[in-house]
Amino acid sequence: MPIDESRTFRPVNIAVMTISDTRGPDEDTSGDLLVERLTGAGHNLADRAIVRDDIDTIVARLHAWVDDPAVDCILTTGGTGVTGRDVTPEALARLGGKDIPGFGELFRWLSYQTIGTSTIQSRAAASVVRGTYIFALPGSTGAVRDGWDGILASQLDSRHKPCNFVELMPRLMER
Repeated sequence: MPIDESRTFRPVNIAVMTISDTRGPDEDTSGDLLVERLTGAGHNLADRAIVRDDIDTIVARLHAWVDDPAVDCILTTGGTGVTGRDVTPEALARLGGKDIPGFGELFRWLSYQTIGTSTIQSRAAASVVRGTYIFALPGSTGAVRDGWDGILASQLDSRHKPCNFVELMPRLMER
């Protein structure tokens, strides 16, 4: 997609949450990849956390970041599957935001190119909650790569044409 070099790049303040019962800082390859990609693109890492697959814990951390004026966007990795412990989409639903269904649809289309029909097990999702974007990606590094490289790198770049998520940020709280 086209990047208009005549436009000014506006860095986004992004928090990264890894949702896992088994990963710690040394095993968080998907979180590491997100941090590498977003900082490499010129964005700011606002905060980072690893939380367990517990809906109340996820919701509490998301609320804290949504209410933090230093966080424009939250990227989560993990908890988007179909097993009993996968509760990230349910946590997003509890926040009461505005869903962005096209994100999950496009993610699964891109993922299909890589993993075929296994992408149907993904419940990748996105929403805007009180003026903050939240994008929930699966926990694998391949899924993170698909989501960042195929969607978020361009949509979080203020120079992307014809439109992008960054240019909408000042209007997200309109009534």
